[in-house]
Amino acid sequence: MIPEEVPIAFVFNRRNYAVMMGTPDDLLDFALGFSITEGVVGSVSDIKSIDIHQTSKGADIRFKITDQALERLDITQRRRNMVGSASCGLCGLENADILFKILPRVSDTKMKLDKNVVSLAISNIHKLQPLNKITHSVHAAAWANLDGQIEYIREDVGRHNALDKLLGAILKAQTDVASGFILMSSRCSYEIVEKAAKCGVQSIVSLSGPTAFAIRKAAEANISIYSQSKDGPIEILDF
Repeated sequence: MIPEEVPIAFVFNRRNYAVMMGTPDDLLDFALGFSITEGVVGSVSDIKSIDIHQTSKGADIRFKITDQALERLDITQRRRNMVGSASCGLCGLENADILFKILPRVSDTKMKLDKNVVSLAISNIHKLQPLNKITHSVHAAAWANLDGQIEYIREDVGRHNALDKLLGAILKAQTDVASGFILMSSRCSYEIVEKAAKCGVQSIVSLSGPTAFAIRKAAEANISIYSQSKDGPIEILDF
């Protein structure tokens, strides 16, 4: 079995914003998460409606947003002008300055996770990936509570797409982001930290080590990062 990858267009009040290549599942969650982490809307309340149109070639996600959100979109002009691939969060941005914008601090005190809790969540993530079980080639983003139990999981060929879907699911369920942490099946790169920070998430666990830039961005946002060491006996590293 091979995972599908199709163009998914995001259109806000008839303005073409972005076309992302991704897995055409959980598109409502993708719509909510992407619109928040991109900064197109400040909250779900800025969205009046979402219409999802799927065809054999891909999907169009059409939003109606408030006048205030639309004005913010037009002023910032962070509209992408090309297709965003499943592996890159920068495609189409006009310049790299956005990378160095200081992230908001998610809390005054950095969240500390019990390493047994982290290990429990890690041990269960692969068991809860239905698409990966048959394709062995997609990423997952999961939400685990502070006991290490996974409550939500979303999959996609792109890791940041999977995270947007997960964040959308959390927003839809009105989950308290102080009640758990994100678990990524892949490495923790800068855009994972950025998206988490924009939704107030306080801790990220990844199966592969973070990049140096991700660690610096996490320090800005006061987000704790944990990773699984693959050298010798399995250990949980705290960055």
